[in-house]
Amino acid sequence: MAATAHHLSEGIENLRLKAIVHELPDFLYVKDRDGRFVFANAVMARSHGLENAAEIAGKRDFDLFDFETARRYFDVEQEIMSGGEPRIDMEELVPQPDGGIMCRLTSKIPLRNDRGEVVGLIGVSRDITERKRQEELYRGQANLLEMIARNEPLPMILEALVLMIERQMTGISGSVLLLDSEGTRLYHGAAPNLPGAYSRMIDGVAIGPKVGSCGTAAWRGETIIVEDVMADPLWEDFRAMVSQFGFRSCWSTPICTSQKNVLGTFALYSKETRRPTEHEMKLVALATHIAGIAIERKRVDDRIHFMAHHDDLTGLPNRAFLKERMAKILDQARRNNRKVTVAYIDLDNFKEINDTSGHAAGDEVLKETAARMANCVRASDMVVRLGGDEFLVVLVHQSGHDAGIMRRLRDLQKAISKPVRSGVTEIAVTSSIGIAAFPWDGATPEELLANADRAMYRAKQLGRNTLQYHDGVVSSSVDLPLSEQEELRQAIVANQLFLLYQPQVDVATGRITGLEALVRWNHPTKGVIPPVNFIPLAEETGLIVPLGLWVLNEACRQARAWQDMGLTPLTIAVNVSPKQFADPDFASHVAEAIDSHRLDARWLELEVTESVIMHDAARALAIMLSLRALGLRLSIDDFGSGYSSLAALKTFPFDRLKMDRSLVEALPADKTAVAIASAVISLAQTLKLSVLAEGVETDAQLEFLRHARCEEAQGYRFSRPVAPEEIVVMLLARGA
Repeated sequence: MAATAHHLSEGIENLRLKAIVHELPDFLYVKDRDGRFVFANAVMARSHGLENAAEIAGKRDFDLFDFETARRYFDVEQEIMSGGEPRIDMEELVPQPDGGIMCRLTSKIPLRNDRGEVVGLIGVSRDITERKRQEELYRGQANLLEMIARNEPLPMILEALVLMIERQMTGISGSVLLLDSEGTRLYHGAAPNLPGAYSRMIDGVAIGPKVGSCGTAAWRGETIIVEDVMADPLWEDFRAMVSQFGFRSCWSTPICTSQKNVLGTFALYSKETRRPTEHEMKLVALATHIAGIAIERKRVDDRIHFMAHHDDLTGLPNRAFLKERMAKILDQARRNNRKVTVAYIDLDNFKEINDTSGHAAGDEVLKETAARMANCVRASDMVVRLGGDEFLVVLVHQSGHDAGIMRRLRDLQKAISKPVRSGVTEIAVTSSIGIAAFPWDGATPEELLANADRAMYRAKQLGRNTLQYHDGVVSSSVDLPLSEQEELRQAIVANQLFLLYQPQVDVATGRITGLEALVRWNHPTKGVIPPVNFIPLAEETGLIVPLGLWVLNEACRQARAWQDMGLTPLTIAVNVSPKQFADPDFASHVAEAIDSHRLDARWLELEVTESVIMHDAARALAIMLSLRALGLRLSIDDFGSGYSSLAALKTFPFDRLKMDRSLVEALPADKTAVAIASAVISLAQTLKLSVLAEGVETDAQLEFLRHARCEEAQGYRFSRPVAPEEIVVMLLARGA
């Protein structure tokens, strides 16, 4: 049989078809019954890296492919030859010498001798890789347009777009960045295959004439091709960052509206130093066109939704928005045992303003009043224009009580009452405010608004320019001078607080291993106030919850900032108060702080005292487990001060024990203190907890701790609490 196949090969030669066969663009070959190549044309040989077509003779697929691929071809061909039936237009995926995959449309036909016996097979294949790629591209485009038509979320659309383009290329990662509404910064849109750390680093980058490929493309409004990021001056300020990820070239094209306004950028990254091909740039043009459609559609939808839910004159939410949100606000307040205050505000004698100064002046008064009210409330609160000269302010309390609500409403009324300038004249404005509070004054939005409305009309009846509760009782605290409590409340929101950081060091090596965040108050008239003078007040009034939340967020922000400077990451320890720990939303607040500042949770440590957790051990354990699930560390603070329970160490998932300074300061002279300290250190090591000694001030204390194998220490022996800038100097001096 093999001889017959060879005879056919000779026949081809004899028919002078050799030159024609070798010039064919398709793959042509003949195999014998054992799957050996008897003949193959030149294109077939070249696909296997062979210079001469004759070199393939006698070889089998097992000589040319991996075993699994070769076995798959062999089994199919043996079935064809055994059954005598051809296989027409099969799609085959063929590995290439360069590591790529070629898609071929193949027909394999049994080869018979003069007696009709099958002696081999003839194979004919055509490379349809490009056709398949185009088909996939067309399907991808159709799918994307369907997603846009279905109004699917923009991030999903952009991710599908990037993946579609990446599949058309080799060794390329794509990215979409979106320009913010101010046109100054680029934010993450989609980058499914870029390293997450890199995407986070460039998220929010300001555009400019020398800001890598994307920032420059958005700035110029034109395509930026960078063949080598390590040499191109546009990447001068970002080389150290990008080098961590191995990218060498980056090509970025602006995504524009039909009016050529920049919406964002579409970028391609390669780990090779090169320019894009013409085919790749055509794909980029396709991608930016589709991305522009999707982004514009999203913006139009957002605008339509905004217009339907906001007042056209002031930009404030309207009644439709209030109806959607109010039920959710009350439901959340009910679940979290929080209070919601509703203030119904009506401008006094507004018709007179319109009549005497004109409707244009009246509109100016409404817009200015709306802006003032919006500036007086927190992000969690809401200001709504109900219509005409009527507004509603919804104040969401941070806890079940908030003694400063009347102070905030008085400040709101004062802000409204400032004269409004219209042209060359000043218009006096006053307001009547009716107040109702959930849950006492109404359990539903309708009840609250009705009671607040009644209270507002009562305020008008009492002479206008006043505040009135729905039950007719005017708050007696409206005219009180600013209290210490309110001063502290203002300090939290007015950027008067700041953090110092005290290093924690390795006792054996002196290396800085962590930092404790310590809050201070820079009072506008009293100067810097230590925490001992305001933390008790914060605890007593409930302000410790927002204060602690500020400390948590600022510590996370600073830790991330140090890491972005290239400093070695360090654990940042933050104290947690009992009331803060008891807040039902505490774990979610921690998660939000970590996420919003892009801090890896393992660099955050929360310090709690034993009194915090032993009051309700079951609940405390549940909260601590949810915190540990975030990936952060937990330490028990002030251990060894007064009564300390072994049960606390055994029951709760602590990582570290902090030995109280009252115990450390007695070392090493006090024998009782030595015995207790030694026992605490030994106990912690038995429980696999690290130990940190607080308040270390002398060499003698340090020497005892080193001898007792205490791992870490903190105190004036190493450093006082210092500002963030001094921490940088300290770490750089130590090579961190």
